[in-house]
Amino acid sequence: MDIKVVGVLGAGQMGRGIAQVTAQAGCNVLLLDVDLAHAKQGHERIGKDLLRLVDKGKMQSAERQTILQRITPNQDLKVLSEADLVIEAATEQQVIKEKLLSDADKVMKPEALLASNTSSISLTKLAAVTSRPDKVIGMHFMNPVPVMKLVEIIPAIQSSEECVQTIKQFAARLGKMVVTSKDSPGFLVNRMLMPFINEACFALQEGLSSPEEIDEGVRLGLNHPMGPLELADFVGLDTVLYIAEVLHRELGDDKYRPATILRNYVAAGWLGRKAGRGFYNYTEK
Repeated sequence: MDIKVVGVLGAGQMGRGIAQVTAQAGCNVLLLDVDLAHAKQGHERIGKDLLRLVDKGKMQSAERQTILQRITPNQDLKVLSEADLVIEAATEQQVIKEKLLSDADKVMKPEALLASNTSSISLTKLAAVTSRPDKVIGMHFMNPVPVMKLVEIIPAIQSSEECVQTIKQFAARLGKMVVTSKDSPGFLVNRMLMPFINEACFALQEGLSSPEEIDEGVRLGLNHPMGPLELADFVGLDTVLYIAEVLHRELGDDKYRPATILRNYVAAGWLGRKAGRGFYNYTEK
C-alpha cells in the first residue's frame, strides 16, 4: 500500500513530532486536534522547530516552507476519509484512545490503516473497538520524535501480516529503526524503562540522595544522556504514573507499584516540564 496522506490525531508534543517527520518524508499530513485553534498552534510550533534547523544551517528556508505546506491543521474528523494511514497520538488514557479510534474508523476508507502511538495500552483492546481490527497496529514513537530514531511496532493479535509489513516499511521511510514487541503491558521499551524511573522515585522518596545527584549518578555512572528523574519530567509524571499503574495492574507484580512520591506529585499537579514543575522547578530556569 502506498501511503501518501497521513492523519495525525493530536497536535501535542508527540503529534507535532509525528506530523513533522511524516511531512519531511514527503507525505501530506492532516493534523487534527479537539479544536482548530489547538491544531493551528501545533502547526505553528512545528514551524518554530524547523526554523531552528534553518538557523543552524541544517535545513534550507525553502525546504522548511515545503514541509509546512504539506501539513494542514483541522478539527473535523471527516477529512480522514482522504487518509491512507491515521496515527492516533492523544493523551495516554484508554477511554480517550478508544473513542478517537472508533470515531476515526467510521470515516476512513476501508483499505486505510489505523495506528496508535500508545506507550502501554493493549493494541488488541484498541483494535476491537473498530470495524478494521486487522488493519490496526501500535506505532510507538520515542520522544522527541524528530530526534529519536526508534519506533516500536506492536501488532494486535488481529493485525494482518500485510498491515505489519506496511507499517514497518513506512517507519523506514521516516528514517526510523524498528523493534517489534508482542502486545503485552508496557510492550518492550516501557516494560524496562518504567521500573527504572520508578526505582529512582523510590530512591528520592527514601532520601538516598537529591534529584540532581540521582540523575548525575545515572548520567555519569551508566552513561545515559539524561537522568531518570529528568526524563520523567520530560515525559510527564502523569504519563509515567499511568504506565506504571498499567504494568502493576496487568502484570500483578509489586515490583511495578508506583512510588508514593510519584503519586503525590501528580496529585499536586507537578507533572514535569509541561506544568513548570516536577522533580525540578522549571519556572526558575
